[in-house]
Amino acid sequence: MIETATPACAVGLEVDGAVTEAILDRERRHTEVLAPGVAAALAAAGVAPSDIERVVVDRGPGLYTGLRVGIATALGFVLATGADLVPVTSLEVLAAAAARTVSEGEFVALVDGRRGEVFAQRFALSPLAPLDEPRVVRPEALVAELAARPASLGGDGAVRYREHFAGLVLLDLVVPPPSVALALARSRPAVETVAPLYLREADAVANFTTRTRAR
Repeated sequence: MIETATPACAVGLEVDGAVTEAILDRERRHTEVLAPGVAAALAAAGVAPSDIERVVVDRGPGLYTGLRVGIATALGFVLATGADLVPVTSLEVLAAAAARTVSEGEFVALVDGRRGEVFAQRFALSPLAPLDEPRVVRPEALVAELAARPASLGGDGAVRYREHFAGLVLLDLVVPPPSVALALARSRPAVETVAPLYLREADAVANFTTRTRAR
């Protein structure tokens, strides 16, 4: 499993029902650490790339560059080995992780979107089900929604903007766990390809547009 939606880069591997996972880096060095990290995980398990039957990848929402690196790596691996390809989203993985520790109520998964925004989605926890679509929202706007409809929170977006969420339940979830993503993917069909779930334009495009308009 390849996880690159947040500044952290993580991988997970399931062999004969046993799951291992590792955070390779937390500083947005996805390009440098992902391929060696995948190779190291396979070597540690004594597994050849050709033995992999299914590749799970987080398609976002999340950091633009991280998603491109993760999805490109997954697509390349699938092309080289013939493995099945299964996508998950960062928000549903966070929600599934939350459901393992909180048995009732609602949960809002928050991935830091930078620019003073978060990528957010609300879920019911029992049974686990999405209650709205992934969206971009400012933390202060979300606070008003949570006042009217409380929920627990988790994800690196909740951590970064924790001062906005004082008095709410913040779960100890930052990186979407690869082991949870693998569990979600077990019952899902394979797909031909995966497109990143960006929700908005890249930072470079937004910055260029802003500078252009200012001239």
